[in-house]
Amino acid sequence: MSATAVHSLWTTAVDPISKIDAPKIEYGQLAPTLIIVGAAVLGVLVEAFVPRKSRYYAQMFVSVVALVAAFAAVVALAADGYGTTKAGIAAMGAVAVDGPALFLQGTILLTALVGLFTFAERRLDPEAHGNRVDSFAAQAASVPGSDSEKKAVKAGFTTTEVFPLLLFAVSGMLVFPAANDLLTLFVALEVLSLPLYLLCALARRKRLMSQEAAVKYFLLGAFASAFTLFGIALLYGYSGSMSYATIAQVVDGTVPEVTPALADTMGNDALLLVGAALLVMGLLFKVGAVPFHMWTPDVYQGAPTPVTGFMAAATKVAAFGALLRILYVVLPGLRWDWRPVMWAVAIVTMLAGAVVAITQTDIKRLLAYSSIAHAGFILAGVIATTPSGISSVLFYLAAYSFVTIGAFAVVTLVRDAGGEATHLSKWAGLGRRSPLVAAVFAVFLLAFAGIPLTSGFSGKFAVFKAAAEGGAAPLVVVGVISSAIAAFFYIRVIVLMFFSEPRPGGPTVAVPSPLTMTAIAVGVAVTVVLGVAPQYFLELAGDAGVFVR
Repeated sequence: MSATAVHSLWTTAVDPISKIDAPKIEYGQLAPTLIIVGAAVLGVLVEAFVPRKSRYYAQMFVSVVALVAAFAAVVALAADGYGTTKAGIAAMGAVAVDGPALFLQGTILLTALVGLFTFAERRLDPEAHGNRVDSFAAQAASVPGSDSEKKAVKAGFTTTEVFPLLLFAVSGMLVFPAANDLLTLFVALEVLSLPLYLLCALARRKRLMSQEAAVKYFLLGAFASAFTLFGIALLYGYSGSMSYATIAQVVDGTVPEVTPALADTMGNDALLLVGAALLVMGLLFKVGAVPFHMWTPDVYQGAPTPVTGFMAAATKVAAFGALLRILYVVLPGLRWDWRPVMWAVAIVTMLAGAVVAITQTDIKRLLAYSSIAHAGFILAGVIATTPSGISSVLFYLAAYSFVTIGAFAVVTLVRDAGGEATHLSKWAGLGRRSPLVAAVFAVFLLAFAGIPLTSGFSGKFAVFKAAAEGGAAPLVVVGVISSAIAAFFYIRVIVLMFFSEPRPGGPTVAVPSPLTMTAIAVGVAVTVVLGVAPQYFLELAGDAGVFVR
């Protein structure tokens, strides 16, 4: 066949190019995410073109401006009614712009901003060769203890790539709870996870432990991503669509047009149930719920403490947002199937997190098991399946994230010759050596324990009340028992700090720069304000608690 004949066949067989519609993107509604992605790309260029001496300040400037601007964009969208009356679907059906999305995005951006201050701290470690150093490896690519690492430390190198990595992770976290189709959800999951795997490996001290933590997190995260992707494939096979709304309609049986192919798969409940189970499993891994929690203590302990704080707070917010949207928007028709399973997961998570935390001797591992118990408390609100359930979870996430970052910021201050002193025995008598730091940490521990007049109490009360109203009263009983068990080990640390004799040669409390002081001060302020006067924020979460479909 001649070339002209082939060409004529080709031109007649394919529709003219003019038939492809240009995508319609609402840039204004996607502004918060676009600002962060733009700044992250700019941060990569800063690494390439700005002299090494100036990079730290340039990256700090870019990151702070981006996070503040993105938060301003979220506030502007909310003020414009996108959280309530104008809520809708943007970017060709890929992203939802509604109350829960904006509330969670605002929380993630503020948490990231406070977390960024702990990343940028450079006064805690003693100066190395006349240069101030931060929590991150001088040269991430060099083998721990090798000559190249020693040379990098001597030359005063710093790993300023952590700032764009933080921004890339935040960009994924912003899309994750707002995703409105399964492919967007998966892309956001990978964009938020991959930078975190890298950040976990970058500790300046205890390099091998840090790298081990990163490898564990990466391998288990890869498994979880595979489960999620397999679940997405099965749900697509069941419904013939990636869109949340269409899948929900197929599940409910309210889909407007049933094609013969769809009629074949719609009757196959195995596809739906296995797909939904695998998808939810991937999200429960990110949340750190039992039995998908095994990575949490090892990764929290091994990662640089600023990264642990940021990850513990922001990842939970994003993952719970995505979980809520999947259960409330995609699978409300499966409620009778997923509620009993979630009951079991919540009960096991609350009890396991609280009981195992009692045996911990490392402060970071203790906070890791505490975060697992908190995931169980938040699941109690998810199970409520009422509007107050959504708003209580939103409020709890906002309250919990600032307490967490504040607590890990305090952990960075207590130091001995080997860096951070995280073994509990070294915290004995801290209240006598440094009353202010111990008092601040005690405030955070009381908030974790849910003592009245702290944000932890307001959050737990809201979640348990929603669960009880939603018919999950036995779950509330288990929650209260778990809280009592958890209170034991929080109070134990407070007793250790204030009522034990300080050990000779024990750790000292480093004097931080205003950056870490700001992070801790914000944590204390949010803890007290949300504990003493939570009403305004509860109403804000209540107004934001309606998903768009």
